[in-house]
Amino acid sequence: MRIAVIPDTQAKPGVDCRYLGAIGRYIAEKRPEVIVHLGDHADMPSLSSYDRGKRAFEGRRYTKDIAAAQKAMDTLMTPIAHAKGYKPRKVLLLGNHEHRINRAANDTPELEGLISTADLKYSSYGWEVYPFLEVVVIRDIAFSHYFTTGVMGRPATTAAALLNKKHMSCVAGHQQGFQMATANRADGKMLTAIIAGSCYEHKEEYLGPQGNAHYRGMLFLNDVRRGGEFDAMPLTLSYLKKRFT
Repeated sequence: MRIAVIPDTQAKPGVDCRYLGAIGRYIAEKRPEVIVHLGDHADMPSLSSYDRGKRAFEGRRYTKDIAAAQKAMDTLMTPIAHAKGYKPRKVLLLGNHEHRINRAANDTPELEGLISTADLKYSSYGWEVYPFLEVVVIRDIAFSHYFTTGVMGRPATTAAALLNKKHMSCVAGHQQGFQMATANRADGKMLTAIIAGSCYEHKEEYLGPQGNAHYRGMLFLNDVRRGGEFDAMPLTLSYLKKRFT
């Protein structure tokens, strides 16, 4: 089994998402049996509590965020949908940015029934959509937008911490960059934990010049075996764009 993993894409108005077409064409060419999107496909800046009241917040609209996310998903999924005879399992784990929609509806009762994550229409592309922080296990590998640790439920920030806390192979998004840690079980099988949360090209102002110098790409889990063993193959966006643009 091969699993294609797409970290956070964070599509939003004004951002060029044509690179997602290169990802879609690569997946269509390689035909992995499973595709996992780790969440935060939609950035949803109109619902950001951090930017409210700032000048940068002016002009943001919910409908524009939804339209940008759908356009980006079209770009990603069109090559996969056109690959003749290719019907992979598609798993999408909602991230904290998509969860902004649920939080807004909960915090503002008059919005109940008017907005929901269903507006993103992920299921219409064939995705199995899972709630924020739900864990999906595929062939003994756990996938989630991020994994919590401690009583406060904060995200594990290192791949090594994932192995120490979860005791199985794990793949998470959420955090920019690429981390991988390995360990061996008593029977010799290798466990691997990966944190990869940046599959987009744009820079985030809040990270500053140095914080934006991080890994950007997706990955394939090749030769996935029972027990959570696999061979990880990171793929940078620059490589994918050279191949398919």
